[in-house]
Amino acid sequence: MSILSLLGALPGSIAQGIIWGIMALGVYITYKVLDYADLTVDGSLCTGGSVAAMLIIAGMHPLLSLLFAFIAGMLAGLITGFIHTKLGIPPILSGILTQLALYSINMRIMGRATQSLSVDAYDLTVSLRYINQSIVVGLIFVAVIIVLLYWFFGTELGSAIRATGSNPHMSRAQGINTDRMKMIGLVLSNGLVALAGGLYAMFQGNSDINMGRGAIVIGLAAVIIGEVIFGRIFRNFALNLASIVIGAVIYYIVIAVVIQLGLSTTDLKLFSATIVAIALTIPYLKNRYFSKGGAKHA
Repeated sequence: MSILSLLGALPGSIAQGIIWGIMALGVYITYKVLDYADLTVDGSLCTGGSVAAMLIIAGMHPLLSLLFAFIAGMLAGLITGFIHTKLGIPPILSGILTQLALYSINMRIMGRATQSLSVDAYDLTVSLRYINQSIVVGLIFVAVIIVLLYWFFGTELGSAIRATGSNPHMSRAQGINTDRMKMIGLVLSNGLVALAGGLYAMFQGNSDINMGRGAIVIGLAAVIIGEVIFGRIFRNFALNLASIVIGAVIYYIVIAVVIQLGLSTTDLKLFSATIVAIALTIPYLKNRYFSKGGAKHA
């Protein structure tokens, strides 16, 4: 492995990790806050990229296109929430159904499997060609989103969503409409995922129908890595959110390292699944085999 080539790849990995960190914040809302296994994200990420790409091609300013990408993701989350809360379909299946439907919808939006976004033709917000600028822009987006989420989840509505995820039975006993809270959480989550999709489409210079495939695994990896490394250090909710983004950056740095070591890009999905499995296993093994004092359980 060449150290120089690795150092050269690091800025791109950091920029990509920041963008996917925004997606991971959406996953965090459903996976950790709502305790909801939502697989919609594999489709809504592409929806955000598709909407942003087509609007930019149509002449809309890239920043404004991100707003519409966010709204499109919110609609995807609303569909999942409706299927689950109103039709009684389990969380995993409701996400899968929406994800499958979004594949066809995304194809309709783009008109083909891939739409190019050249930085030479459009004034893109982020781009692989201007990595340092993309890192700064990405950090600004992350900071604004974390501040807004910290404020929102401190409100009465946000607290009701958190209560729904923590104890839905007690929440209902307190008069909270848990179905509505789930729908709001899913709407917000997929809105953030689609926003990340719009940024990622600009960053890589195209929107592809398969760009969201495996997104849930990357999102979970970022959430779990951030939690495992910083869980005992960061107690504040805002810092917990920041740790998710840091986890995504660490994930992509690790990916860059293993690619430099010679791992084939076709094996990245297997590697990603392995990382998630290991990260999920570590807390379980700690709780299962070791007490607070470090003694092993029988």
